[in-house]
Amino acid sequence: MAENRTDTAAEVDPEELARSLSQIAEKSQQLVKDFLARQEGQQLSMDDALHMSRLFQDLYSRLMADPVGLAQAQMAFWQDYMALMQSTTLRMWGLEAPPVREPDPKDKRFKHESWEESPVFDFLKQSYLLTADYIHHTVKNVEGLDEKTERKIDFYTRQYIDAMSPSNFLATNPEVLQKTIETRGQNLLRGLNNLLEDLERGGGKLNIRMTDPEAFEVGRDLAVTPGKVVAETDLAQVIQYAPATEEVARRPVLFIPPWINKFYILDLRPKNSLIRYLVENGQTVFTISWRNPDESLADKEFEDYMLEGVCAAMKAVEESTGESDMNVVGYCLGGTLLAATLAYLKAKGDERVHSATFFTALIDFEQPGELEVFIDEEQLSTLERQMDEVGYLPGQQMAATMSSLRANDLIWSFFVNNYLQGEDPFPFDLLYWNQDSTNMPAKMHAFYLRKMYLENKLREPGGITLDGVPIDVSSVDVPAYFISAKEDHIAPWKATYQGARLLGGSKKFVLGGSGHIAGIINPPEKNKYGYWTNRNMPADSEQWLENADYHEGSWWPDWLRWLSQKSGGKVPARSPGGGRLTPIEDAPGRYVKARHD
Repeated sequence: MAENRTDTAAEVDPEELARSLSQIAEKSQQLVKDFLARQEGQQLSMDDALHMSRLFQDLYSRLMADPVGLAQAQMAFWQDYMALMQSTTLRMWGLEAPPVREPDPKDKRFKHESWEESPVFDFLKQSYLLTADYIHHTVKNVEGLDEKTERKIDFYTRQYIDAMSPSNFLATNPEVLQKTIETRGQNLLRGLNNLLEDLERGGGKLNIRMTDPEAFEVGRDLAVTPGKVVAETDLAQVIQYAPATEEVARRPVLFIPPWINKFYILDLRPKNSLIRYLVENGQTVFTISWRNPDESLADKEFEDYMLEGVCAAMKAVEESTGESDMNVVGYCLGGTLLAATLAYLKAKGDERVHSATFFTALIDFEQPGELEVFIDEEQLSTLERQMDEVGYLPGQQMAATMSSLRANDLIWSFFVNNYLQGEDPFPFDLLYWNQDSTNMPAKMHAFYLRKMYLENKLREPGGITLDGVPIDVSSVDVPAYFISAKEDHIAPWKATYQGARLLGGSKKFVLGGSGHIAGIINPPEKNKYGYWTNRNMPADSEQWLENADYHEGSWWPDWLRWLSQKSGGKVPARSPGGGRLTPIEDAPGRYVKARHD
């Protein structure tokens, strides 16, 4: 290994490297100049900075109120640091020494062999991990903070710690340093070009590419299951998919996807399309494709998504198939809307929904996960003012919020790959979908954040009124299937479990492996993650898991068996346009292709 590094270094032309570094300096100056020019006339909000400042002022005052505890933490840190110095010195002398701190096996930042083999970089790595542990421990053990404030401080502290990782800097990342020498600095030039392109694409704001945006096209590579748009409103198109079997289940299936992202997460490519899986297994499938709103839809309310989305889609399903009842599926925010719609329909005496399935959906928002750190009266009022100015929440802003929940994986890994290593991101269908973000109408989003996250009104009988009807989710008595993901950080499974218990009627709760997306889009062929089932639903979610049965592979076949029992027998296959509706255009339709980035 050492010989290879020497050979590589010997080949480097110092003058060429110097010229490359000079070009990098010139481009950097121009980059800063262009960035500052873009900011002219723009007023940068200080609300977030002031909010964090108050949080950490509170933390600091409570730290100072316990000098003994702070001194003890500092002494423990100093002792560990001395142990690290001793370990590093022994390694410098060529002796073996056990590490003081080791990264988590799942931590991808320190996978390069130099983090282990080089005493210098091993010291940088362990010093960072030791300091990170000290900061986390100190912050977590401050007394007198309420739980919500503790979670906010912990979140922002983690953002700072993640950002300061030595893997994120040229001078302290051995892999980037080695590449800089090997390419004579060309990686940094390419990285600067990537940075300029991302700033240009983001209109002056850094919009890091997670995948190659030219690698996929919706309707060509993604969302290619054959079908037709059979109905549309201002907010949604309704797609009916062509049958793949001679007979199909009598009751059709209607998907309500979230409108934070686009529906084709359910129909990525044929090998991982849940919609295609159902069609090939004899289901007549419909899905809502939400419109990507602009300022013209600023006044659309949460109830409009119910009326112009779900209710309009149910009418289209009935007119297309002639069936008066159906099985309805809601994913994430679409599941929250499904619960509210079911309660609304119950109050109206409408029994067209025969069964309901909820994918990682929150109904009880008492413990809504890490998104809670962004929700309080102060932050929500600020966000409402910002949305009112333009009429919507920009999709890029929502996407950045989501990415911050997993900053190492969804921000810093791409920062290093794209800007320091100068590589183009790898084509990946899931990340393409993840970056195809959508705007959120101002009034709808304000209602959703305030009534659900801040006030948790959906679980209260009469807590929310939609279209003049007070709703009560406990009145919902249709059979329900809940699937959640064990590592979900957006809709934590213990929170979705408590929401499931709010509904009346028979319920089946299933817990899948992995997270919010991978845990749901888990085709059987991959035989990954596994899932847990339990016929009972005790009040304690941990008790449910302790007594649950584990199953290998995907949960899709389990759900299909449950769904088949609710299908009402078989009928001849139904094609789009075979009923009372005339197809408008081919799937996936034009709404899903609209982008505002």
